Amino acid sequence: MSARESGLKDTGIQISEATVSDFFALLKPRVMALAVFTAFVGLMVAPGAMNPVIAVIAIGAIAVGAGAAGALNMWYDADIDALMSRTSKRPVPSGRVTPGEALGFGMVLSVLSIMTLGVLVGWLAASLLAFTIFFYVVIYTMWLKRSTPQNIVIGGAAGALPPVIGWAAATGAVGVESLVLFLIIFLWTPPHFWALALFKIGDYAAAGIPMMPNVAGQVSTRKQIFVYSLILAPIGVLPWAFGFASGLYGIVSAALGAGFIWHAWKLLVDKRWAEGWEMKRAKALFAYSIFYLFAIFAVLLADTVAMRVVMSAGN
Repeated sequence: MSARESGLKDTGIQISEATVSDFFALLKPRVMALAVFTAFVGLMVAPGAMNPVIAVIAIGAIAVGAGAAGALNMWYDADIDALMSRTSKRPVPSGRVTPGEALGFGMVLSVLSIMTLGVLVGWLAASLLAFTIFFYVVIYTMWLKRSTPQNIVIGGAAGALPPVIGWAAATGAVGVESLVLFLIIFLWTPPHFWALALFKIGDYAAAGIPMMPNVAGQVSTRKQIFVYSLILAPIGVLPWAFGFASGLYGIVSAALGAGFIWHAWKLLVDKRWAEGWEMKRAKALFAYSIFYLFAIFAVLLADTVAMRVVMSAGN
């Protein structure tokens, strides 16, 4: 041990052994990617032109804010993350990052992202970002997640807000179109996470998290997933119905919604419990739900760009 290390040990000061990749993992990059993508679509679909530099700053701030929420979630949930196979190797429960480091990291990024968005883009978008972080960390993580099987239903509002933030960054307002995008993600969230909870039911039971399959049972959960799929499918077509997407988007989104219903129906009616087939159905629906959301927003983005090119050529 060097004299410097010995001196630090004697004074109780420790140097973090966490790597850059550990802190990056705290950001929940997969969740962050979804938030960034939907925010970007909200920004692009919004009417009017936005300075490209300001647009990049806005998306960057939203990305940092989403990552900050993930870090604060991992800080608070370290106790239950340690009990679940899906999350036990995360930076905090595995000991690679201390709780204090995760808390400080998340708080600094939260303030940085909100202030950057407010000062350089607009305070409405910044306020929505601040509310999203608060809702995800305090309302969902600290309260709903451990207290009610409706945790995902109510808490899904946090994950549905990024396109509204993107729209607000571009326009300085909250349009009905952005609320349609919010509704799509909001209604997508319960069947998506309940499908995950079906094949991870043991994890949630071990951690004492009241997910729907653990509280209401698997049969009831599958029925609720199917009902949500029936509601989600037509909601996904609303961008066309409200006039900010073309008929081609309407056809593709309807087909994607029909696929969601089909997967939910197969999960509902399959009775091959002994072979564990219902878990395969749940995994298939979970995978399709991810594809569905990315696809429907990607098609909306491509549709918007195509319509603008056509309009520009016509002028």
